[in-house]
This record gives sequence, structure tokens and C-alpha cells, in this order.
Amino acid sequence: MAIEIKAPTFPESVADGTVATWHKQPGEAVKRDELIVDIETDKVVLEVLATADGVLGDIVKAEGDTVLSDEVLGSIVQGGAGAAAPAAAAQASAAPAAAAGADAGEDDPVAAPAARKLAEENGIDLASVAGTGKGGRVTKEDVVAAVANKKSTPAAAPAAKPAAAAPAAVVTANGDRTEKRVPMTRLRAKIAERLVEAQSNMAMLTTFNEVDMTEVMALRSKYKDLFEKTHNGVRLGFMSFFVKAATEALKRFPAVNASIDGNDIVYHGFADVGVAVSSDRGLVVPVLRNAESMSLAEIENGIATFGKKARDGKLSIEEMTGGTFTITNGGTFGSMMSTPIVNPPQAAILGMHNIIQRPMAVNGQVVIRPMMYLALSYDHRLIDGKEAVTFLVTIKNLLEDPSRLLLDI
Repeated sequence: MAIEIKAPTFPESVADGTVATWHKQPGEAVKRDELIVDIETDKVVLEVLATADGVLGDIVKAEGDTVLSDEVLGSIVQGGAGAAAPAAAAQASAAPAAAAGADAGEDDPVAAPAARKLAEENGIDLASVAGTGKGGRVTKEDVVAAVANKKSTPAAAPAAKPAAAAPAAVVTANGDRTEKRVPMTRLRAKIAERLVEAQSNMAMLTTFNEVDMTEVMALRSKYKDLFEKTHNGVRLGFMSFFVKAATEALKRFPAVNASIDGNDIVYHGFADVGVAVSSDRGLVVPVLRNAESMSLAEIENGIATFGKKARDGKLSIEEMTGGTFTITNGGTFGSMMSTPIVNPPQAAILGMHNIIQRPMAVNGQVVIRPMMYLALSYDHRLIDGKEAVTFLVTIKNLLEDPSRLLLDI
């Protein structure tokens, strides 16, 4: 009995997806709830699990193919594990996604989907590639380097995939000068599209200010150990203070938390704050729902959870959909100042930067203080300059005197 393997049901915001990686090949045994294939969308990678025990039958959609919501990807043949071996070789030569390398077993090294695909196309044994990613994860760059150093002849490479499935990368070498051409991932292409859209359709401006982080840093240093102990291992970082200050400022300046819908302005009675998180696939922005009612511990726990999910590729579409305001922290990578781009249909984005010890004039004296530049990019169609400046000053005042957050002043 054959059971169809179908793509997930995509939400309205996702039109289609691309088959990223088949983790099983025709004829291989599969178990119920075992990962079979990854579907890459504009926002996340969706995992398709086996719905029954059996062996993988025909593959209908090869790696690189575009799939629609609930479209058939392949099939699982139940009860055919013993008899499937002879048919596996024939299916492997005809199935679009078959690979000539070794079977993908449980002991295979952890590798990004694009890295695994590139390795298969170029006959690279992933077990022989030293991973430079987090936790020894094999990245695309690791495989590209292995391809460039490969000494074997083209005849030793595995059977090529059908012409319809474009290679993940093309590596060319002229002596020690190498180049690689890699198609954009769907996520990177979507980011590019949205950034261009924002700059083309918005009257976007950026206003700057600086914040003295002395009080926040002293508060964090004083209570971080007790905070972690009280809240079951949740660490106290700086981001929770910024989220808390931003949500308080959004209450006072509702236009910054609004959005434009046609000729209407939509004022949101809640603050769904997107927090930019870096991942192997690019920058993603999961959303803290109702952040205005969250405690510092809840904010920190939510951000830590999102960070882990982003690194593991486990973020769901629902966790990355929506948002009324965004915070991004370029200071994590050492940025001193930048002009973040608004994520439409939102009206504004707050940019945090590196904390630098600088001489400041305080009460007529020159003192060294930990200073951070803040940037607020905003849609001038919706937010006036005075409103944007006073919004940023409000965040500055709340952070320089955190007791204001408790007193609501």
C-alpha cells in the first residue's frame, strides 16, 4: 500500500516552497515521524515527516523543484522493507533526487541542507569534510573548499541530477584564484525584495541619539546571578531592557506602532516586537507577541528560545509572521552606527549598536561612560520628525534611569 507524501499546508503569506533536501532515497527504510524531506520557503525551512513505517517509493518532486501547498512530493510503500532492495537500484537511477554516494544514515555528519546537496552533486564524502560551523556543522563554504581541492577526475563524480534541478553552486578555479557562483536562497531573495520594496515605497528617514548604559549595566551586574537563579537559568541580557523601554515608548507614541493599509492608518493596541536573530540562512525576525505585558525574564527566555530555534532551523512561520515594531542589534557584531531599514508594513525599527567607553561631560566633569548609539528609522508618511525624535529620547531616558520603567514616568 502506497501512502502519499505531501507538502505542508502553507499559510496565506507563503505562496510556494522549494524542495531543499531529501534525507531518504527510493528503497530506503523509513519510520513513522522520521524526517524525510525539507521544504524551504521565503521564511523558514519546513520539515516533512513520515506518516507511516515502510520504504520510500517514487520521488515526484526533486531537490530544487517548486512545490505548492499540499502538493504530492513522493510516496511511502508500507510493508515492503525486505523486497524493496532490488528495486532500489533501478529507482535510484531514474528518480530525480537519487544520489550515487553512500546512504544517508544516522551517523552522517551534521550538515546544512545546501552543503549536503552540493556535496552529493560533486561526489564529496561529508565524513571527510571538517565542519567549521557551530558544533562542527558542515557549511556550504566547507564543501566549496573541498570541491576546489578535489583531485579526482570528473568521471568519479556521482550521477548528475536532471537538468531541471540547477546546481547549488558552480566553483571555478584559475590556479589559486577560485570563484563560486551560488543561487540566492529563497530567504535571501525575499529579504532583498522586501528591502528594495521598503526603500522604494517609503519616505524613510533615520534619527540618532546616544544612551549612557551605566545604570543598566550596573543593575545587570548586581542582579544577574540572582536573576538567573530565580528564573530557572534564564540569563539577564541587555535586549530585555530595550524591549521593555521600547514597548513603554510605543504606548506613548502609538503612531510608531502603527502601519499603513492602503489609505488607512491601523493603530495596534498591542506591541508585537520582532527581534532580529542571525542564523546560517540569514537574518530572521521572530516576534515576541504582546511584549508590552511580558516581564524581563519572559522576554529573555523568549529571545533565547528564538535564538536556539534559528540556529537549529526550527522556527515556524507563525513565529516569524506579523510584528508591529522591530529591534535589531548590530552591536553584537561590533557595529558602531547604522541605518536599519524598516520592515514593511511596520512604520519603524530601532537599531542598537556597540557599547563603547567614551569620555563624556557630566556635571561639568569629563568622565568615562559606556555609551551606545541608537538609531530609529521610520516611515515619514506616518511619523513626524518630532514624534520620532521624542520617541527615541523617551527610550534613552528610560534606559538611563531604569526606575522610570517601574514608576511609569
